[in-house]
Amino acid sequence: MPDTIIKVGGGCHCGAVRFEIESPVSADMIDCNCSICSASGYIHHFIPHEKFTLLSGHDMLTSYRFGSDEAEHLFCKRCGVKSFYQPKSHPNDYSVNFRILDEGHGIEANIKPFDGRNWDRSKLPI
Repeated sequence: MPDTIIKVGGGCHCGAVRFEIESPVSADMIDCNCSICSASGYIHHFIPHEKFTLLSGHDMLTSYRFGSDEAEHLFCKRCGVKSFYQPKSHPNDYSVNFRILDEGHGIEANIKPFDGRNWDRSKLPI
């Protein structure tokens, strides 16, 4: 039996960037220890592009790329929060920060560690 899909909202701290996702109630996620994820406390919830809708704030997003330049990190220009971004590991998905989803969303997070500090030698758990 397929997992139940729910719609959940989320966004940056100041509210300028808002989005909606369609997510399974039980979802596998990644806790990466790379420099940018550790610094921001990011928990990766991968959402297919077609299950993600940016509701507001497109003009408030600023882009940052580093290293291989393959990932596009998107931050709110006002509050600096990275609500979602385009990861190099999942080119057909956005990575949404599980921690910034609206309260009471009902998603059960199955969080798996990932050694992003050793990206080239590590295998993604999902």
